[in-house]
Amino acid sequence: MSFIRIAGLSALAFAGGLSIANATTLKDVKEQGYIRAATANEVPYSYMKDDGTSAGIGPDVANAVLKKMGITDVTWSVTPFGTLIPGLKAKRYDFVAAEQNISPERCKQVAFTEPNSSYGEGLLVKAGNPKKLTTYADIAKDPSLKVAVVSGANNIDFLRAVGVKDDQVIFITANADALATVRNRADAYAATELTVAALAKGQDGVEQVAPFTDPVVDGKPVRNFGGFAFRPEDKELYEAFNAALVEFRTTDEYKKILANYGLSPESIKAAADRKVADLCAGK
Repeated sequence: MSFIRIAGLSALAFAGGLSIANATTLKDVKEQGYIRAATANEVPYSYMKDDGTSAGIGPDVANAVLKKMGITDVTWSVTPFGTLIPGLKAKRYDFVAAEQNISPERCKQVAFTEPNSSYGEGLLVKAGNPKKLTTYADIAKDPSLKVAVVSGANNIDFLRAVGVKDDQVIFITANADALATVRNRADAYAATELTVAALAKGQDGVEQVAPFTDPVVDGKPVRNFGGFAFRPEDKELYEAFNAALVEFRTTDEYKKILANYGLSPESIKAAADRKVADLCAGK
């Protein structure tokens, strides 16, 4: 397992500022002896365990890929989801391993790798699902309903696309705030299926909506494709990591990592079948 240090964002911001005018290369990373990565602390995509080590789909795959690239020392930073891309652009870390959905809007700001995972949507509701919700569109049908969303998450785009109004939305800072929000002031929390499943597991007073129907946007059911994000100017580092990732996706080790976090064989195959260029183009 890689040796992992947790670094404060203020320190990282200072360190990043020293080289803000220059692109970071693979040679730079190897010479400094470590690479800086960011997580939003969202189970099961990317988070830190109580012992200070990284876990989740993104970090586990990243650590394996980096090891094959000759990098075994990763400095992890934990930051709210909505600050992942701004922090990357500000050079507070070298890449993001939080399984962010690859979308055209995000592609304008960062360079995404080929997809690392694929997952659908979900809803967390009060136990018994008293509002009988089965999809995001059900929220739009009743203007009195309130739905929580993590600030910066693309679930808000899907909610708006099916007719949910902004005055129905409660923005929260982090996934960890969802349980209290649903229990006390929202009718539901919109997130990806694995996020909702992890939140509902072993909790009283809430449950995951099942069966759930993914929202349909522009005639197609919504499916997320998570990837690693790099700064566009760090082209050489990005290309080296992306090439190693594409090779790693063909291995049983890769498939085992994703399966251990609950991804189905169908979702694993779906990720490998899509191209980042198409996703960035909105196809």
